[in-house]
Amino acid sequence: MGVPRFWREIPYRYQLIGTKCSNCRSTFFPPRLICPNCRGAGKVEEAKLSGGGEVVTYTVVRVPPEGFEKQAPYVVGIVKLDEGPRITSQIVDCEPEDVRIGSRVRTVFRKIDEEGPAGAIHYGYKFALEQ
Repeated sequence: MGVPRFWREIPYRYQLIGTKCSNCRSTFFPPRLICPNCRGAGKVEEAKLSGGGEVVTYTVVRVPPEGFEKQAPYVVGIVKLDEGPRITSQIVDCEPEDVRIGSRVRTVFRKIDEEGPAGAIHYGYKFALEQ
């Protein structure tokens, strides 16, 4: 990813910003330009999402792909946000056996990737169990 794009996308990396349709009131993440439910009958506006939600389903990755060997085992789940959208994300800061379907989670921001030893560090959202 180039430096201009990296800086342009920063607001979306450090908070969950989706969109909400003024017609059907549906909320989407990632943001959409046109509401897929009512096909653009309403205006779509940015909406800051709370970051809270619950685990719908999950899996424990014990044999990771290249580049993730040091993180194994780790949990990847589908989280239903309080506003409605579902997000696939890593669930962090817990033991894999602590995660359950229905567990409450909250958004946390963590390091995702690094562009070489002297490159930009990319951060993004993951989820952690609520205490």
